[in-house]
Amino acid sequence: MMANNSIGYVGTYTKGDSKGIYTFTLDTETAKIMNVKAVANLDNPTYLTISQDNRYLYSVIKEGESGGVAVYSINGQTGELEPLNTQVLEGASPCHVSIDSENRTVVTANYHKGTIESYAVKEDGTVSPASSIIEHNGSGPNKERQEKPHAHYAGFTPDEKYVAAVDLGIDQLITYEVNNGTLQEVNSLSVKPGSGPRHLVFHPNGKFAYMMTELSSEVIVLTYNAEDGSFTELQYISSIPEEFNGNNQGSAIHISSDGRFVYAANRGHDSIAVFSVNQDSGELTFVEHTATEGSWPRDFVLDPTEKFLVASNQNSSNLVLFLRNASTGKLTLLQSDVPVPDPVCVKFLNV
Repeated sequence: MMANNSIGYVGTYTKGDSKGIYTFTLDTETAKIMNVKAVANLDNPTYLTISQDNRYLYSVIKEGESGGVAVYSINGQTGELEPLNTQVLEGASPCHVSIDSENRTVVTANYHKGTIESYAVKEDGTVSPASSIIEHNGSGPNKERQEKPHAHYAGFTPDEKYVAAVDLGIDQLITYEVNNGTLQEVNSLSVKPGSGPRHLVFHPNGKFAYMMTELSSEVIVLTYNAEDGSFTELQYISSIPEEFNGNNQGSAIHISSDGRFVYAANRGHDSIAVFSVNQDSGELTFVEHTATEGSWPRDFVLDPTEKFLVASNQNSSNLVLFLRNASTGKLTLLQSDVPVPDPVCVKFLNV
C-alpha cells in the first residue's frame, strides 16, 4: 500500500443494488477517491467498526430472521476481507457496533429491539455468543418514533471502563460498567423529551462529550465524569438553520482529534454542520453548513490525516470528498461523483 493511500470501508443497506461491504482508496496526493469495489457479501452491513490494530473488521449483519455481528480479517495491503465468524440473535439486526482498543469486547445497539448486547472476543478475533443482552424500558413524547426504546449507539468511554448507550426512543444516555464482557447499568441521564438522541462522541480530553439528536436536530454538549460514568448537560445547539422548516433528521457526529471542531450531519437539510469547540468550557460555536452534494447524509468520517472528510449520502448512493481546513474547520468540496449503493457508514483503517 502506497504511503499516500488510505483504505476505507463502507457499510450499506442491501435492499437495492448493494452486495454488502465496499472498500475504496483515498489518494491523499491527488485528493481523489478511487478503486471502489465490493469486498464482502452479506445482508445489511449498515454499521462497521475496525479493531485498533487493523486486523479485524466487525459488522452488523442480518441473517434471515436473525441479526448480530459478523467478523472479518483484514488484509492490510489490499483491504480484502476474509470472513471469520458470525454470532446472531433472533429478531432484527443491530444498527451500531463498537469494539474496545484491546479487542476484548464488542458491543451492539439494536434500534428495533431497544437492546444493547455485548460479545466477548477470542484471541483469534472471533466473537463468542452474546454474554449480555440489556433491554431498555420506557417511551418518549413523539408517538411515531418514541413508542418504545430504540437504542441507536453503544460505545466505550475514553478509559473503556464503561459503555455509553444512547437511546432515541426514551431520550436517555445510559452508562454501563463492563465486567468480563458483561454489562451492568451504573448511571443514566434523561435529556430533553422528544429530542431523540442518536450518536455520541467524546472530546479527546475525556472531559466532554457531544450527542447528536435525530428528532430535534441538535448537538447536546455534556460534561463527563470518569469517576462514576455520569454525564451532565451543558448546552443545546441546533445543527440546522433557524429558517429551515423542512423535514430534517440528525445523523452522525464526529470530532477532530485535536478536539477543536465538531461535525454533525443533517438528513433533509443535507448538510454537515461545523462547530468550533471552546477548549475550556467544551461549549460549541456554530461555524458553517456545507452541502453534502446528495441526499440523506447518513454518516461521514475524517481520514487518518484529517485533511479530508468523506460523507455518505444514503438516498443518492454517492460518497463525497471534502478538503478540511485544520485551522478553521471549514470544508471545501473536491469530489461528489463516487457511486456506492445505499451507503450508511464510512470507516478508515487506523494509522
